Amino acid sequence: MQQTVAPYLLYEDGAAAVDFLTRSFGFEEVVRSHSPEGRVWHAELRIRDGHVYLGEPGGDYRNPKRLGGTTVSIHVYVDDVDGHFAHARTVGVDVKGEPEDRPYGDRVYHAVDPEGHDWFFAQHLRDVPVEEWSA
Repeated sequence: MQQTVAPYLLYEDGAAAVDFLTRSFGFEEVVRSHSPEGRVWHAELRIRDGHVYLGEPGGDYRNPKRLGGTTVSIHVYVDDVDGHFAHARTVGVDVKGEPEDRPYGDRVYHAVDPEGHDWFFAQHLRDVPVEEWSA
């Protein structure tokens, strides 16, 4: 059995989150189930071979935007980070940092979704020994 890790993100408006993540970041919706009240109990999204799960926990939940801070950062590898960035910017994503080459060999940009979750999209460009980038 292959082992993977999938973040489970909480959103005040799960339907809006699914729509945003699929339209803006290129995720594919795999599953969406609703509570009797119509809330998104659970949704599964896929990008390449990675998954993100999400749901609405209820009235006592506050997203990072409401809390005024960062609660999680999600790092996603894509095939073409500059193209991904261009699309995100075109559809109005809140971009916090444009694509830049990092010393550890990735090209990365930073964006925030409407509820305040931080997203980092990266493309691996080259292998760099840890001794070279951590000094």
